[in-house]
Amino acid sequence: MAPLTVDAARALPGPAWLVERRTAAAERALASPLPTSTQEVWRYSPIDQLDLAAYHAPAPPSAHPPVTGLAEALVQALAERSGLVVTVDGALVHHQGDGLAVTEAPAELLDAVPPPHDALTDLHDAFAASPLAVVVPRGKAVAAPLVVVHVVTGGGVLACPRLVVHAQEGAEASVVEIFVGADDPAGALVLPFTALVVEQGAHLRHAAVQALGPTAWSLGHAGSQVGRDASLRSLVVALGGRYARLRTDAALTGQGGESTLLAAYVGDGSQVHDFRTMQEHLAPRTRSELVFKGAVGGHSHGVYSGLIKVHKGAKGTQAFQTNRNLVLSETAHADSVPNLEIDENDLACSHASAVGPIDAQQRFYLEARGVPPEVADRLIVLGFLDDVLARSPIPGLREPIALELARRVEVAT
Repeated sequence: MAPLTVDAARALPGPAWLVERRTAAAERALASPLPTSTQEVWRYSPIDQLDLAAYHAPAPPSAHPPVTGLAEALVQALAERSGLVVTVDGALVHHQGDGLAVTEAPAELLDAVPPPHDALTDLHDAFAASPLAVVVPRGKAVAAPLVVVHVVTGGGVLACPRLVVHAQEGAEASVVEIFVGADDPAGALVLPFTALVVEQGAHLRHAAVQALGPTAWSLGHAGSQVGRDASLRSLVVALGGRYARLRTDAALTGQGGESTLLAAYVGDGSQVHDFRTMQEHLAPRTRSELVFKGAVGGHSHGVYSGLIKVHKGAKGTQAFQTNRNLVLSETAHADSVPNLEIDENDLACSHASAVGPIDAQQRFYLEARGVPPEVADRLIVLGFLDDVLARSPIPGLREPIALELARRVEVAT
């Protein structure tokens, strides 16, 4: 097991330009301090507990592992798909199907949607074993989704999956990412980055299901750029991890562009689910809607901090942001901080957040009809979350995810 060193980053396979990029990123990462909870963007997080010395560089995968558990159920539910891709600790091990081509990401696509820069960004660049790109050609419509399964082995590994999806002008496609990992005492540090580029008149649907093991740290970034008269519909389902953080930066860069951002999450034990979002409007008559809903039980913690930013000149913007949280125990808690930053007058924007227990009247209604209290609570929570799943951009995901949420809610309640 190689420690996280410049030499370990340089040893990863790839073309000369990628090796050079990794080497420079490793030098920067190892010379820079990690983020701390004193920074506003990391407020409420346990980032101060992260110890890089506990993790090692990914090793070359020896074989294509079997896809089991929730990942298998999701893959089976999406039997009509344009392809199946499997990565192990960020390295490509399997690609089947010819509906959408999956290739090594070129340098220009890696930088198409740059994440906010810090030591973790450099660490990702240094140890991303197989940065992948999916380019949907101009005018091509692919109905069946491409499924990408990211397997994390554990044992203290650093895994850096990276995927860029580029929908060219007038294209249409769907991509599903599934992140899974074993229940390993040593855990893993996962730094997943996903970039979505949607050109003029294109339509992209994306879903990400995070079901890592309970000891994993996942610090991810999802960035998107949506062009003129284009649309992005996105769903995130967060279930696993000890600390699971996702920063989402959704930029509407072309007039008439639209984005819909959905998320559902369930926490139990001492889990922390942490979401930071930016809905950025840079062009006239753009529209964004965000709906994030979660439930926390046990000693778990939910964090949401979001910003709608409307730039000068983005007239006619419509932007909406909603975060709602159910707190299922006296020892669980949630923080919700929505924000607006508006530099234009002709627009419609709103934000809303709520944190609270299960509604006593809803529980009483069910109990009065003979439903036991614990079953009533589960039904209420599942109905609360199904509001998000019903809008899934990939309809085939709804049933298997609902079944997994039911299992997790039973533990959390």
